[in-house]
Amino acid sequence: MTYTAGSEVTVAQDRTPSSGVRIPGLDGLRGLAALFVVLHHCYLVSFPGYPRTTGPWWAGWMIYGHLAVVVFIVLSGFSLAVGPARRGWRIGSLRTYSHRRAWRILSAYWPALAFSLLMAWFVLPQPPGGSATLRSVVVYGLLVQDVTDAPSPNGAFWSIAVEAQLYLLLPIMFLIARKRGVAAMVFTVALPVLLIGLLSPSSDFVQLFVRFTPQLAVGFVAGAAAMGLAVHERWARLPFPALAATCAALPLAMIVVGGSQWTVAHYFWVDLAVTPSVAFLLAGFATGGAPRIARPLETPALRSLGGFSYSLYLVHAPIVVAIGELVVLPAVGHGPDAMALMLVLAVPVSLVVSRGFAALFDLPFQRHKSWSALGAAGRARLRTARQWTRLGAPRASSHAPAGHRGSITNPWE
Repeated sequence: MTYTAGSEVTVAQDRTPSSGVRIPGLDGLRGLAALFVVLHHCYLVSFPGYPRTTGPWWAGWMIYGHLAVVVFIVLSGFSLAVGPARRGWRIGSLRTYSHRRAWRILSAYWPALAFSLLMAWFVLPQPPGGSATLRSVVVYGLLVQDVTDAPSPNGAFWSIAVEAQLYLLLPIMFLIARKRGVAAMVFTVALPVLLIGLLSPSSDFVQLFVRFTPQLAVGFVAGAAAMGLAVHERWARLPFPALAATCAALPLAMIVVGGSQWTVAHYFWVDLAVTPSVAFLLAGFATGGAPRIARPLETPALRSLGGFSYSLYLVHAPIVVAIGELVVLPAVGHGPDAMALMLVLAVPVSLVVSRGFAALFDLPFQRHKSWSALGAAGRARLRTARQWTRLGAPRASSHAPAGHRGSITNPWE
């Protein structure tokens, strides 16, 4: 790889990702992370007492669903840096960038919010906090649920506000990377976050910033920095899988030694400890240096799951709570039998509903990046449906304009 005078990056290594090429392993990793969150909520329904692990030893790992959010955030920073890392950390027009981020996150989030509100009002409120109110509509609709309190219609929505706020941070991050380098970008974000973690126990004012889960900002910038390593000729040769495994030892030891109550109480530091291992793993995917890990994640089932992982994350919680409280617990009570029944009922229903939800509110917006493209695709589908009715055979391929045939490469992005 070489750098031009304009700081543009030209890839000249087979191990570095080339423009427009889907990076193997990302979709499957997204899918598994989303499924982990579903299992986590099934565990909470089946075994009360969080953050204590009151279930059997074989299910104890399910209590740490929060860590899947760390994976999502690092993945998000990494995916958004795929192009800019090769273009001197330029994102182009801020207007275009803002439109794409809003298009991506809100197209499914607002319908999921409507679904969650209907479930909370007419089926069962989400614990804790009681039934959603008009304040919930405003607070969650504006994505400020981490700024001010309101009864939650969906226990998974807290991280969407964090994600949206990190989108606002990203242009500044990339500007620092372009002017001062990737190390300066990481340092600029990590230093204030570390100060918050160190000072918050002794300062009520600093403690206020903890509610924003600032450690996830470090995960976001670490993901972007991992992409910067992957496209740099010198750093792309690093043994990223080995680095990921080595870095994973620390958080694993923290969890095993500290136990669930300590881990949950110290998620700030555990999240930071988990971040490097995820970032190095993604860099390994990008450089082709982790085929033994990426290959199993490329199975059709996991790639498909990754394709609607955002929808699964958004809509599963009200479904899991409703099935647990209205069906499972009245039938068998808490315990292993409840967990088994939740796996049999809640997980498949969540997958089916979220896949249908994605077909309406997520996948079309991944494939088509504007209302005009979305409208053209809709008209093409309508013409195809009419042909089915009139002729009994589709001719869809001749109708969709070439410029409107999108592909799904980064489902969460």
